[in-house]
Amino acid sequence: LGPKATFTHQACMRYFGLSAECVPEKDIADVFDDVERGKVDYGVVPIENTNEGVVSHTIDMFVTSDIKICAEVMIEISLSLLNKTGRIGDIKNVYSHPNPIAQCREWLKDHIPDAHVFDVSSTAMAAQIASEDTANAAIASEVAASLYGLQVVERKIEDHTNNFTRFLVIGKKDPQKSGNDKTSIMFAIKDVPGALYKMLAPFADRGI
Repeated sequence: LGPKATFTHQACMRYFGLSAECVPEKDIADVFDDVERGKVDYGVVPIENTNEGVVSHTIDMFVTSDIKICAEVMIEISLSLLNKTGRIGDIKNVYSHPNPIAQCREWLKDHIPDAHVFDVSSTAMAAQIASEDTANAAIASEVAASLYGLQVVERKIEDHTNNFTRFLVIGKKDPQKSGNDKTSIMFAIKDVPGALYKMLAPFADRGI
């Protein structure tokens, strides 16, 4: 999930190393499609944040896809407010992906309550928009600041420390067993009284 300097890009580099060719896509569905069509060997997508919960778009893609989960990567998320001047008084608009915006909601309310906040497809896209106008700012990583010629207005603006996002490495082939694996199960049930209990009871009965 791109462009460059997104947290997903950082997760990709951490898992595959700097020698891998990273192909950015603007949408999670496009990452799945690239893997399905064999345009790339593997994809990297976000699945869960410790504060904001699951990334529902990634979950939805597994419903209609035969793609396999091959590995996971945990990245600590440290969010910065970036703009061209480095001055908070210049900021009229703030851009970012919906998840980082949610993670910084209280900070934004306390420090720039009059700024207009806009959702975009990625933190890197937000940085690109911020680089085009001094009135615009982005919530993104410091890596994005150097890549897009921005100044850091404030570091670590997330409302909660211990902020991690889990990313999945996805591929077409069954992953090799390591002896220290996780299994993810997805299924659907009818919406009837007691459905949640019936769904969880087999796990509880078996000590899972």
